[in-house]
Amino acid sequence: MKINDRLKKIGDLVESNSFCLDIGCDHAFLDIYLVKKNKNIKAIASDVAIGPVEIAKQNIKKERLEDKIEVRLGNGLDTYSDEVNTVIISGMGGRNMIGIFKRHLEVLKKVDTIILSPNNYQIDVKRFLVKSGFYIANEEFVKDKKFIYQIIVFKKGKRKYTKKDFFFGPVFLEKKGNLFEEYYKKEMISRKILIDILPKNYWLKKYITKQEIKMIEKELG
Repeated sequence: MKINDRLKKIGDLVESNSFCLDIGCDHAFLDIYLVKKNKNIKAIASDVAIGPVEIAKQNIKKERLEDKIEVRLGNGLDTYSDEVNTVIISGMGGRNMIGIFKRHLEVLKKVDTIILSPNNYQIDVKRFLVKSGFYIANEEFVKDKKFIYQIIVFKKGKRKYTKKDFFFGPVFLEKKGNLFEEYYKKEMISRKILIDILPKNYWLKKYITKQEIKMIEKELG
């Protein structure tokens, strides 16, 4: 079964002996990859739509992994069970992810690990989960076709971060590398375009965006 680079990278960041809840599992490709890679991993593949849930069940049955992966129909963390220690959400807007956690704040007290790959609003996601008692344990960039995605691993615990840490990511700042440079060059270009198209009365947004451009230029040298 073919799995895309983004999901594979997420799967490779999951620790052995994890019991995962994969929210928005689509066709359960990640879950199948996880349990085939490591026999000690179990997973709940959940989705809010009946179509993906039915296809996920078929794919799991084909691989004969029904004893390792349970499929649940439900919205976000409504499908959570107490045996879960790792929550995974990928390919969703950052603010939607925050909304999922806000609806079930009690789950944040129970799980040890959260692995997210938000499509946007990554800074908001980081601030929310750090405020909720997690620290940023790992960060990875992955390029899938022409897009570069962030993957962030949160662990239970507390650490202090600066504005710069939240903007770039504290682990990304240590690692840097080619994808870091490519990603933030694109971010800088998009911000310059934004400044040009923003109406004059959006002066605060323009000011913040200009400050972000300066941060990126300084970091990229």
